Parts: sequence; C-alpha cells; structure tokens
Amino acid sequence: MCGPEVSGSDRVSFSATDNTPGPQKMTPNSRAFKQKLSDDTESEFGGTLGAVCIPVFLPLTVLFLVCVSRSPDASVCQWPPPLPFMEELWDPLAPVLLLGWMALHALLYLMPVGKVTEGIVLRDGKRLKYPINGFHSLCISTLLLMLFLRLGAHLESLFELFLPLAASAIALSFLLSFYLYIRSFWAPPHDLAVGGNTGNPLYDFFIGRELNPRIGFFDLKYFCELRPGLIGWAVINLGMLMKEVELQGSPSLAMLLVVSFQLLYVADALWNEEAILTTMDIVHDGFGFMLAFGDLAWVPFTYSLQAAYLVKHPQTLSSLQALAIVALKVVGYTIFRRSNSQKNQFRRDPTHPSVSKLETIATATGKRLLVSGWWGLVRHPNYLGDLFMALAWSLPCGFSHLLPYFYVIYFTILLIHREDRDERQCKAKYGLAWDSYCQRVPYRIFPYIY
Repeated sequence: MCGPEVSGSDRVSFSATDNTPGPQKMTPNSRAFKQKLSDDTESEFGGTLGAVCIPVFLPLTVLFLVCVSRSPDASVCQWPPPLPFMEELWDPLAPVLLLGWMALHALLYLMPVGKVTEGIVLRDGKRLKYPINGFHSLCISTLLLMLFLRLGAHLESLFELFLPLAASAIALSFLLSFYLYIRSFWAPPHDLAVGGNTGNPLYDFFIGRELNPRIGFFDLKYFCELRPGLIGWAVINLGMLMKEVELQGSPSLAMLLVVSFQLLYVADALWNEEAILTTMDIVHDGFGFMLAFGDLAWVPFTYSLQAAYLVKHPQTLSSLQALAIVALKVVGYTIFRRSNSQKNQFRRDPTHPSVSKLETIATATGKRLLVSGWWGLVRHPNYLGDLFMALAWSLPCGFSHLLPYFYVIYFTILLIHREDRDERQCKAKYGLAWDSYCQRVPYRIFPYIY
C-alpha cells in the first residue's frame, strides 16, 4: 500500500479506494469511477485473459507442486508433469476435515473475546467493525490439537491427505467464489469494489465485485484472510513434522527450523491482526476468486511445501549452517516487524516519541508521507524483510532441488507486482508529492538494486 501517511483530521483512517488526487470524490456513477473500472480491467492481472487463465492454471499448479513434493526426485522440471489421477484427489475424510476446520474457525471468529475495532471510512461514510481475536483462535486451535493428540489422533495422516485436502480446498474456493459473485448483484452500488464492477463477468468473478461481503456481522473476506488458511498452514506443517518423526524416529533440525520459522510468521500476523485493516486486500480489492483461492488453497498448500518436501527428502544441517539461517531469519523479522510497527504507530499517533521526529512530505490530500526511518531506506522495507524470512525458511531444505525455493521465487514476483499496483495508485492519489517521495527514496524494495 502507499507509504505511511497521516491525515490532519483523522490519524487512523487510510483509504486506498480513493485513488484520485486531492479532495475529489468518486461515486459509482461518476465519469472518474467508470474510467477507473475500464483502466483496472485492462491493467490488473492481465484483464480478461488473466481472469480466464489464472483460475485454470493456479489450481493445476497447486496440485502439481503437491505431487512433486511427495515424489522421490522432487523435480519441478519433469515432463510430462506428474499430475495426479482423479482417484488420488478424492478421500471422503478430506472434505469432512476441511468443512469441520472452517466451521470451527467460524465459531472462533464469533467468540466474544478480544477487542472490536473499526476499519477505514468507506465511500458511503460508514466504518465497519471487525473482531480482533485471531490470535485467540490460534491459541484455542493449539489447545484443541493437543487434546486430540492426547486422545490418539494421528496428525501425521495429513501427509497422506495432503493431495485430497488440496483438491477439496480448491473446490471450496470455486464454490465460495460463485456464491460471492451471485450475491454481489443484491449489494448496493456503494458496497462494490472500485475495480470489480466492470460489467465483464469473467473479470468480475475473478477480481471480486463486492468489497466487504457480510452475513450480518460476519465479514467473509476478513474471516478468510487470516484464519482458516493461515492457521491451517501451521497445522499442516505440524502434521509433516510428525510424519517425519514416524519415518525417521525424531524430527530433523531442518524440519524444526522450517516449522518454527513459519509458526512465528503465522503467530506474528495474528498478533498484529488489526494492521490488516489497512492493507490493499481489505481496502481496495473485492472478494472474488483471486482472494478466496489465495486464502483457502494457495496459502496452506504451497506455503507448506518446505515441510512436505523434508518428509521424503531429509536434510542434515551443521550447527554453523543453522546459526547462519537463524541469523537471516532474525534480520528479516526485525526489518519486517519494525518497519510495520513504525508505519502503524505513525498512522495511529504521529506525535508519539518514536515517530514524532521523523521527516515527512505534505500532500494535497492533507495527509503526510513518511520519508525517513525505515521508510526512508526503501519504499517497502516490510517487503524486504518478508523476502529475507522467506529465504530463511527455504535454506534448511538444501540446494538439491528447486521446489523448496518456489515460495521465494513466487513471493518475489508477487511483491514486485503488488508494489507496481501500489505505485500507480499512490501516483494517482498524491501526484507531485509522490514524485517528490520517489526522488527522496529511489529504491522500491532492494536498496541500491531495485
């Protein structure tokens, strides 16, 4: 999203949906709004072509990668690719576990614990309320898993169910996306996403027509963003660790590093759940196939590839190698967490001692762009830290195969694409002030490189 900013009249709100410079407003029937829809259709994710190809090739990619992670040679360059037979995709236990997991987290979402906070100001002037209890959900999920294990549950069976669970999650993503698309036609115009109401059914299905689809208080996009898929990723990792123990007798250092690094990442995201309310996913993108598939299928089944790979391809790490990998993780996490914390603190209270002396640039919207501290190093220091952490949890898998580094490669491409979308939005919103910021901070993600 655009660089850290603060408004003189509202120090908390941040709107990436208002992409026009200055105080100009965008309404569903305005010329600017319609032009924005046309521009988004042509530019976002390849427009219609991307909306047709991505829902076909990304599910196939997930199934391919899951198959490769379980194969003896683990080569992503095999031809023809080792796609599974239809009978391998089905296990009656898989959809039962998946739907049970979704139901559990829907109940945890509704728990009257934690605080309730408001999101950004929407186009109709209202602010939605969100329960901040994701970390509570993680803790309760952990206690329930410990109870099930004490009762004799075999979590290592997730390794055998990995493929049918992925297939079930893909099917659920499609079903949810169709539901979201159909229900969006009953939503009022001001509840539609700026770029998702183009009139092109293929593109709108993919990108999402409705910005914040809700069933009463239950926000479907916010629920899927951090809960079932993200926590499910950690549970799948634990199942892979237990499968390695079953096969090898004890967990390897490599597996312990991967599982602990990724658990820290999940816990950090849920501990800082409130910060997601200002991300591009929540404030700009509609809820369609892109986010539904990403949240429910892509995250838990491609982010866990390192742990799945180590089950059949164990690695031995020396103490020195392990220390170097831990050091990289610590550096990445420090950059990621401190830059995000600085941004969030600046938005909440720019007079706080930790940020009050940082240099800013005024914009025509009345907000200010932060141009010093972590955000004076590069325009997206949180992305830089994220990539360091991604590399740290791939390195324990060694260098024999490319598969464990799929996440690093994909995530680099994703963040560069995301940064490009953000740059265009910020340029439209801040105009000359954004040009000045780019001159002051010329590097986007990698200092002195990009």
